[in-house]
Amino acid sequence: MILSVLSVLGIGYASLLYSRSTLTGMNNLDGIVGVVLGLYICSHPAANLVDLLFYRRGIWYQFSSGRSAFWWLTLNILVLLVSGAVIFIGTTRLIGS
Repeated sequence: MILSVLSVLGIGYASLLYSRSTLTGMNNLDGIVGVVLGLYICSHPAANLVDLLFYRRGIWYQFSSGRSAFWWLTLNILVLLVSGAVIFIGTTRLIGS
């Protein structure tokens, strides 16, 4: 549930910047907000990946089927891609003119 909310938040930030030229009136502040938001969004799937690789070797047994594990992993990768796009947009705003 939280991964879905975070991905919607990231897509909302990107679409607002696409539809409007700026959110706060200053590109530097828009860039800082984008980078911080992207890092926060990225932290949840990254923590899930660390749990998967190091701490819970038997995490696959927690899923009811292989299909649910596949969709969980797909959602984590999708949220990582969204957060990468938000970080890229924020960095572009931060260092751009």
